Amino acid sequence: MKKIIIIDGGPRRNMNTAQMLRKFAEGAQSVDKEIEIKSFRLYDLDYKGCMSCMACKIKGKASNICRFRDALTPVLEEIALADGLALGSPIYFGDVSGQMRTFLERLAFPWLSYNDYSLTASKRMPVVLFETMNGTPFRNNSNGYGSMEHCITAALGKPERIVAYNTYQVKNYDRYELASFSEEAKREWRDSHWEEDLQKAFDAGRRMAGKI
Repeated sequence: MKKIIIIDGGPRRNMNTAQMLRKFAEGAQSVDKEIEIKSFRLYDLDYKGCMSCMACKIKGKASNICRFRDALTPVLEEIALADGLALGSPIYFGDVSGQMRTFLERLAFPWLSYNDYSLTASKRMPVVLFETMNGTPFRNNSNGYGSMEHCITAALGKPERIVAYNTYQVKNYDRYELASFSEEAKREWRDSHWEEDLQKAFDAGRRMAGKI
């Protein structure tokens, strides 16, 4: 059975990133209901970033899966055996969430060889990177997945990138100190773009299902 792993790096269960990832899953299963899809919310897990223990690089015992054991271990082991991977994160201060960055350290460092600086995962697979942000296509400071995108490309293959811009931060702007944002403008953008963004996520799921 083919398997796709979805990693949700956002803190809120029903906001933009989570909705995009659910649409992606729906798209994949619309192609083949037999595909197993497993989703993990990083904010639900108790784990740390790379501990620099170097256990993945011991001579004769080198591993491309992190050897530090905590709540992230089974997730990393699932990814190593998967056929496709989708990562989703909101953009905070121009970067993915802290939980996503920490996860990526644990995912990618074991891939890196300090003998020749190659990056090798257990297997190559299609990857989709989702970003949701307050910025627009014309004005944003997003670095997205940054240098980690290079690691993913080298080890797994060039990822597809899906971005949802100018997303709602809250459902009711009257309750919060958010005067620099126009709720009317946000609503107009959402009315014009959000369904299209969800469709892009759905279509990305269909494309991945067709590849694996």
